[in-house]
Amino acid sequence: MNKAAQQSLKPILRISFSGHDRLGRGKMELLEHIRETGSISAAGRAMDMSYRRAWLLISELNHMFQEPVVESQRGGQKGGGAALTPFGEELLRRFRGMESSVRAAIAGDLEWLEANRNPSDAASEPRAES
Repeated sequence: MNKAAQQSLKPILRISFSGHDRLGRGKMELLEHIRETGSISAAGRAMDMSYRRAWLLISELNHMFQEPVVESQRGGQKGGGAALTPFGEELLRRFRGMESSVRAAIAGDLEWLEANRNPSDAASEPRAES
């Protein structure tokens, strides 16, 4: 796929489970920040979200699967923190792999869309999805 199509057209993977559970890029980004910072609070701040919101998303993830995705530690000498479990690392790796597979699978279609897009529309601000 050419660079212009890669930058302007971005497929977004979201997996909806039965019920209300969803797995998408926001939760995956939160996991990446937890991996980098070792903290749910710092991960939330990096995404401009409250600690409560970040904690609720992690709680959702931990209840979606048979194994926990993130483990947290309270206080103590190290002051607490959070880390991805081995399952959480695998979940993140597989999700990012699925995203890559989707992009590769539809690269030709994205190029076609970009080639047929209204030039005035390409330069304008993003609009709500239809």
